[in-house]
Parts: sequence; C-alpha cells; structure tokens
Amino acid sequence: MKLIDLHTHSTASDGTLPPAQVAQAAAEAALAAVALTDHDTTEGLAEFLAAARPGGPELVPGVELSVERPGGGSMHLVGLWMDQDEPRFKQGLERVQAAREQRNPKIASRLQGLGVDITLEEVAAVAGGGQVGRPHFAQVLVDKGVVQNPGEAFGRFLKRGAPAYMEKERLSPGEAMALIRGAGGVTVLAHPGLLQLHPAVLEQLVKELKDQGLMGIEAYYSEHNPALERRLLDMAARLGLAVSGGSDFHGHNKPGIRLGAGQGTLRVPASLLAGLKQSRDTLSG
Repeated sequence: MKLIDLHTHSTASDGTLPPAQVAQAAAEAALAAVALTDHDTTEGLAEFLAAARPGGPELVPGVELSVERPGGGSMHLVGLWMDQDEPRFKQGLERVQAAREQRNPKIASRLQGLGVDITLEEVAAVAGGGQVGRPHFAQVLVDKGVVQNPGEAFGRFLKRGAPAYMEKERLSPGEAMALIRGAGGVTVLAHPGLLQLHPAVLEQLVKELKDQGLMGIEAYYSEHNPALERRLLDMAARLGLAVSGGSDFHGHNKPGIRLGAGQGTLRVPASLLAGLKQSRDTLSG
C-alpha cells in the first residue's frame, strides 16, 4: 500500500530538517506524497517545492495555523495546496507572525525574571533564521542545563499555565479557514484527538467548524490510537468531510516520530489524496 504524510515540519518553523531534506527524506521513505506544514509560515515552501524530482513523492504546499479554540486556548488547522502568494492569505500570515514576534520577548523576559540566564538572541540563533517559537526556547534551556529535555522545559516553564507561558493573538477558526480557502487550499482540523474532548462534544465542534468552512479532519495521526482513528473515520463519513493524516514529523525535536510512520503504527493511505483533491477542486469548480 502506498503511503503519504500530510503533516510535517522543517527548520522554517520548529523542525530540524531543512525543507529540501524533508522532501528527500520522503523520497527515501518511498512515500507517494508529503506536505510541508510549518507553523504559521510558508517560508520553507519555495525550497521544499524546488526539491521535486521525477518519480519522487508529490510535494504538497501546506501550513499549520494556530487558531482560537472555542472556550479558550488554541487548536490547529492544516491548510493544503493553498497559493502562498495570494494577497489576503499573505496578509493574514503576516498578522499571525507579528503576534509571535511580540510574544517572544515577553517569554524571554519572564524566564529572566525566574532567574534563567537567557536572551532572545540565543533563542533566535537556535532557530537558525527560521521562525522563533517555544521549542527553540526549550532547546536553549536544555543546552544551558536548566532542564534535561524539551518536555521538562515545557512542563516547568513554557506550556499553558506555566510561569513563562505567554498568550498571543490568534485568528478565529473562521478567519483562518477563509484565508486558506480564499487561497485555493483545503482546510483540515489537525490532530483532533489532542483536543481531549468527549466524542459527542468533538463531533459538535467539528459540525460547527464545517459550517465555517472546514473541509477535512486528520483522522490518521501519530498519537491517535486505532479506536480513535476508527471513530474519526466514521465521523468524517457522517459529516461528509475528507480524511487526512500525517505524522507531525519534526526531526530530532520529536525523536519518537518518524516521517511517514509516526511512532511506528501510523499508516496514511495514498488513496486519501483523491478525496482531498476533490475537496480542493470544488473551490475552483
């Protein structure tokens, strides 16, 4: 069975492989298709798409947007095949990136107030020119010996409710989906299992999101167990949504997650591409 991976990250956000190497790794894994879906940025897509080779995997331009979650907090939407140069889409991303840039100095300041010797310049150096995010703060904390691993960094300092956590402005789900769809892209709810909602509550949320422009759900995901996977596949069928899936590959930043294979049991069939492309084609039909 041919496999795909429609949820990956590169050094353009918080992954450790450059975009072209994500494409190369997908070819080495014999994937039929791979999407690059960096957090709130499309900066890596030009390099990624330029790495296409005859006989290699189909390279899908993508993005993962952090949006407001009803009731507070955040959730993630993946966009696939959107035109990254569409003006309104670009303006929306610029707004999101500005919010990130405003948050990062505040995180650094909070860590300094907690007695941690850290500067924003050190964190930016770890990002290597890519977009700075909390995983880069976590890596600096590891490098300095403040914590033993990134998980401890998030638990002690960086996760929601921790002393160095800072909120940021986010798009609403409707705004984000309008931007993606307006750029010709398919809107997918990322890793719904991580929302940790009762099945009935999750289905109601998905229905509401569909009314706002949701086109698919990520049923296949590294942290979804087989029972949850089946429930999500059934939900997609009931609600008339396309099905997507991916590993959430980050390279060494998530060492247990392998491209195209997740934690060892993930299998995203290439047959899903047809349904996702059909959804995409309805936007221009």
